[in-house]
Amino acid sequence: MTSANGGVRNPYGSRILGPADPSPRSLRVRVQVLLTATLVLTNVVGAGLVFVISALVVPLPDATRATVVSLAVGVPVYVAFALTVGVLVGTVATVRSLRWALEGRAPTERERRRALRAPLRLTALQFGLWLGATVLFSVLAVVLQPDRTLGVALTVGTASVVVSGVAYLLTGFVMRPVAARALVGTRLTDPPRGVGVRSRALIFWGVGTAAPVVALVVAAVLALAGVGTTLGQLAVATIVVGGVVLVFGFLVTWLAAGSVVAPVRSVRDAMLDLERGQLDREVVVFDGSEVGLLQAGFNTMAGGLREREQLRDLFGRHVGREVARRAADALGEVGLGGEARTASVLFVDLEGSTTYAAEHPPEEVVAVLNRFFGVVVEEVDRREGLVNKFIGDAVLAVFGAPVGLDDHAGRALAAARAIADRLAAELPELPAGIGVATGEVVAGNVGAEERFEYTVIGDAVNSAARLTDLAKQRPGRVLASAASVAEASAGEAAVWQEDGQTTLRGRGEPTATAVPRAG
Repeated sequence: MTSANGGVRNPYGSRILGPADPSPRSLRVRVQVLLTATLVLTNVVGAGLVFVISALVVPLPDATRATVVSLAVGVPVYVAFALTVGVLVGTVATVRSLRWALEGRAPTERERRRALRAPLRLTALQFGLWLGATVLFSVLAVVLQPDRTLGVALTVGTASVVVSGVAYLLTGFVMRPVAARALVGTRLTDPPRGVGVRSRALIFWGVGTAAPVVALVVAAVLALAGVGTTLGQLAVATIVVGGVVLVFGFLVTWLAAGSVVAPVRSVRDAMLDLERGQLDREVVVFDGSEVGLLQAGFNTMAGGLREREQLRDLFGRHVGREVARRAADALGEVGLGGEARTASVLFVDLEGSTTYAAEHPPEEVVAVLNRFFGVVVEEVDRREGLVNKFIGDAVLAVFGAPVGLDDHAGRALAAARAIADRLAAELPELPAGIGVATGEVVAGNVGAEERFEYTVIGDAVNSAARLTDLAKQRPGRVLASAASVAEASAGEAAVWQEDGQTTLRGRGEPTATAVPRAG
């Protein structure tokens, strides 16, 4: 999700790699510049390592005049050749293979594999160039000064391993934005698409530990064989190799840790945002290994949470927030059945809506109904009631179910007065009758196991509906049972007055009623 990541700081683990969604031109320039700098840097590091190893670790016999001349010519020429090939063949070929990313389109499967394996190809190129240097200068040593051959081969060969390993780590770092684009829309539930964590660990071991130690072992073997290596030279070699292990071991460990820590940190930061309620949060998946599975797994989890929240919101809009919350809390235990409760029921019914619908366009009718429902929902919600259902142009609300409420009768009566006042002011073209009744109801899920709904049934519901019909004949268009007023708090009861008795349809005994006091 682009929008979810656009504002994230350092989505690839480093500011130098840029934002999550760079333009194709910006991506091309950044990748080419960084890859070129990486190749130059690794070759400089390799040259320095050759000098240190040849001078201190594997002491070579003094060079003859012919050897000096050959090195003075060969080294600059080969370095220039290596850099040229590395830059032209390496960076240019890599950028060309990423044409899909620069064109802003999704890659084919072949293009995706090439993008994820780009660090390996560049590393292989580096290793090939250094292997060529090892062969070239070893052959020169055989021809011009054979006693230097073994030392030259060991020196350049050790540097080849170190340079190649560092190149792999750095190019993998530079290629993160490209890898992220290549991995968009893919499923990482299969085996890793790039070099796995275990393989990387072996590379780190070979570069930071094995190569320097091999050089030390060779120096020790030469000393034991008495091939021009004194005890003092061996001691110096040990110190130098220890320093190389410390320096390059730190560098390799730092780079290796970054390749794992960066994606893990992105997941950690995203989890914190998720905890703060940012459900649209996702991380950029820029690693094709097992670590990328973690990033992709977070995005899958976040997507599931968003879907669940959307369903919960939709469910809440249909059945009421409190009903939805209780259903979620009792997930797996919700079924048919109900419970008896004493509650207050509010019923609101429009008058003349059929005639209005016949005389006005459907769009206007729907708009009026939505205004009407909006007033009722707002006032009921304000007093923590539940709008249980919309019945055509009528609304049934309940106070005290599914969760008990203090002064449920007072809340229902207050909501009735507020709805009457607002409808008279905001919807004068369609008057409504409002009835309130209090009594025992059965609240629960009714229907079938495959499809049911939460509802309330009982005498209070029927009474509220009958009172609503009678209210349409009253001046204030609000009528409540005296039982509701008796159950209400003193403050709310004080604003109501008795209105006599009436026998509601379907009942054999008269019901005492009340209306709001005038003024």
